[in-house]
Amino acid sequence: MAFLETIFYFLIVIGILVFIHELGHFIAARLMGMRAEIFALGIGPRLLGFNRVNGFTFGKLKDDIELGEITDYRLCAFPIGGYVKVAGMIDESMDKEFLNTEPKPWEYRSKPVWKRMVVITAGVIMNVILAIAIFYGVSLIKGKTLTETTTIGYVAPGSTAQSSGLKPSDKIIRINSVNVHNWEDVTKSLYIDNLGQGLTFEIQRSNRDTVINIPKDQVGLLTERNFGIFPEHLVPIVTMVVEGKPAATTGLKAEDIITRFGDEEIRNNEQLVSVIKSYANQTTRIYWLRDNREMSAEITVDSDSTIGVGISATYKGPVKEVSYNVFSAIPKAFSDTYYYGIEVFFGSMAKIFKGDIPFNKAIGGPVKIAQVSAQSAEGGLLSFLSFIALLSMSLAIINILPVPALDGGHFILLCYEAVTRKPVPHKVQIVLQNVGFALLIILMLFVIYNDIISL
Repeated sequence: MAFLETIFYFLIVIGILVFIHELGHFIAARLMGMRAEIFALGIGPRLLGFNRVNGFTFGKLKDDIELGEITDYRLCAFPIGGYVKVAGMIDESMDKEFLNTEPKPWEYRSKPVWKRMVVITAGVIMNVILAIAIFYGVSLIKGKTLTETTTIGYVAPGSTAQSSGLKPSDKIIRINSVNVHNWEDVTKSLYIDNLGQGLTFEIQRSNRDTVINIPKDQVGLLTERNFGIFPEHLVPIVTMVVEGKPAATTGLKAEDIITRFGDEEIRNNEQLVSVIKSYANQTTRIYWLRDNREMSAEITVDSDSTIGVGISATYKGPVKEVSYNVFSAIPKAFSDTYYYGIEVFFGSMAKIFKGDIPFNKAIGGPVKIAQVSAQSAEGGLLSFLSFIALLSMSLAIINILPVPALDGGHFILLCYEAVTRKPVPHKVQIVLQNVGFALLIILMLFVIYNDIISL
């Protein structure tokens, strides 16, 4: 079931992003007076589709059907990707006979350079618009909730943080000389701004200022799980109890807060899982709160180190709610789009080229996207939409890179034509596209292989 859910959310994400991107090309082509012969979701053979000549049909269109200026909207066999076939756009499928014919008025190749530039960049522009719209909606609906603490509540055993000397109750003041005011500042500093860098923590411990330095070679590529610090006031709340498992015999119910297991006070779900594992096949006592009343019972942990509960880590400390109205959400949406789309992307690329982040650790393919799609969906609709916005900006930036076969490669050829007043020869265009396509296939195979070995 989990595998099917992962595939489902992956297809939803890819479907939305590809649809929006290709819709941009499609609308621009029509506005610029070009014919769009095919609008396809997916690649490969046509499964079904619709056009105004013969309505809904299944399978391949008959060869004798003449659509003229009518578009065939189709769903193809492989639901990864999609495309718009604009009449007269040069690609590797065109033969010499076609290339030697006189361009028709409705064809891409007959239009002035500026109109072709509009069509080529429209997909990227639509992806940016989608990201802005989602960030705007999320800001308007949800606003921002800031976790008003920088105090560490739990340090995972064996983690980078523990080996570096960070401890529970340490209050983080600055990271790499930049002040942090809430836990969002802490996570942004650790996992985005200083990714791949050495870290200097300025902390308060027992009312005394302390500095902890973590060299770059000890940091690695950080995630919350492997670095191992979590804020105070995190509590493990029971989300479900499995019938027939040890927890069910204790009387635990959903919404109970587990406070102690055996001799250890529980600060978050990471710790709870670790403690439960240490009691495999043993009997101990579990304590929890229900409606502010402390309750307890004996429990025997199964041999597989589980007790049969679902747990969600929930922050119960002070927060600051930041809300946005229809006007203030606009600059927030643009700010988020610029930060996640430009600063984070190019900052990460710079760190890859400098060697701060290993290339194989920084690049994710379809498997990684599918995993994160499912994880974001578990966080709710707004979390899922925010992930789509992030991916939409990444798709926009990657597509505008000056690589043959991408929109950016086409745009560079058009820039050459605009400057020299001469188009790049058709044969050269096709060779460049074939080379670019081959490079993309190689890169895709690499990231898929990298995804698989990282599972």
